Amino acid sequence: MKVLVVGSGGREHAIVWKLSQSEKVSKIYCAPGNAGIGEIAENVNISAMDFDGLCHFAKTNAVDLTVVGMDDPLVGGIVDKFQAEGLKVFGPKANAAIIEGSKAFSKELMKKYNIPTAAYETFSNYEDALKYVEKSELPVVLKADGLALGKGVLICKTRDEAIEGLKTIMVDKKFGDSGNKVVIEEFLEGPEMSVLSFCDGNTIVPMVSAQDHKRAYDNDEGLNTGGMGTFSPSRVYTKEVADYCMENIYKPTVDALNKEGRTFKGIIFFGLMLTQKGMKVIEYNCRFGDPETQSVLPRLKTDLFDIFSACVEGTLDSIDVQWYDNVAACVVMASGGYPVEYKKGYEITGLDKAKELENTYVFHAGTALKDGKFVTNGGRVLGVTGTGKTLEEAIKTAYKAVEVIDFKDKHYRKDIGIKK
Repeated sequence: MKVLVVGSGGREHAIVWKLSQSEKVSKIYCAPGNAGIGEIAENVNISAMDFDGLCHFAKTNAVDLTVVGMDDPLVGGIVDKFQAEGLKVFGPKANAAIIEGSKAFSKELMKKYNIPTAAYETFSNYEDALKYVEKSELPVVLKADGLALGKGVLICKTRDEAIEGLKTIMVDKKFGDSGNKVVIEEFLEGPEMSVLSFCDGNTIVPMVSAQDHKRAYDNDEGLNTGGMGTFSPSRVYTKEVADYCMENIYKPTVDALNKEGRTFKGIIFFGLMLTQKGMKVIEYNCRFGDPETQSVLPRLKTDLFDIFSACVEGTLDSIDVQWYDNVAACVVMASGGYPVEYKKGYEITGLDKAKELENTYVFHAGTALKDGKFVTNGGRVLGVTGTGKTLEEAIKTAYKAVEVIDFKDKHYRKDIGIKK
């Protein structure tokens, strides 16, 4: 089978890597891909948002399945386009991907179907939002309604921070049109976790849990990023918690989307928080998380191509999804200055040494090839994953690889997997 993966980050590298292990997959293309992906798949110079170009490529090259990794094309309707062209594609249609495309929509869905989440109000008028913020309890959470590369959430501890944050989103339009509407939420406290899940429209199969580290610096300080590292499984995601989530969050979400005429096939990402009042949904995403995928897929035992195919065909209940009994930790190596300003084009050394280490996987995110050498080409450059029997072992393995990789102004957190 020929597979086309759409995207260019560490998540897509992990997907390509896992698909390459399937005996049923004979050829993998990735559009547009990155330098690391190019070592195991054929990169195709087509933008993830060029739906016509991607469809034409899939037809011309007799692609059997297209897997969409990124949120923008999913929310933009790439699955609708592929299906209209008679092409097999993994991912939700636009009317289901809206659970990530609009935070206001997802909050209203949860409220309507009694899915536990934080109390909130939605505003499209800046003055009305400002009046609300001036009286709201602190801390308060501001969320740009649309897609913002995982950076459109501001946790404001003071009134001044909240007022400035609102201005940043709705007036300065830091996140573009995503800030035309804002969701203002109550601040919740407790350990966060991410649970990605396979879904075929009716059956939902949660993957092993993970925990992300969003802030740029150690001890959860600095700006929110797309994610600086993850570990799997979460320390607090017990069987009892998982059973509660299946009954009160996962299945109700799938059922709610069906009742709304928005049948979801693909990956539903549940961002969860275990508060003193129980488990709450922080956010939905309509695709694999990044960098959660880099710590979850190395633990997957079942053929990923089989799972994707079952989701598309509506037969997920016939697949026994199995996982290795191990632990994984992923450390993101970023460009200095990320997530604000950073420079590109610095040579990356030590990748060959890292490859030689046991239980280590290096997933490329922002990389390119220049004169036959790997160079930095983005904010998040690499996701370095280590596995082991214990979390401590996995962390040690990941950092051992991080230490042998080098590039100018490299930045990474030293505390991935340490926080409770």
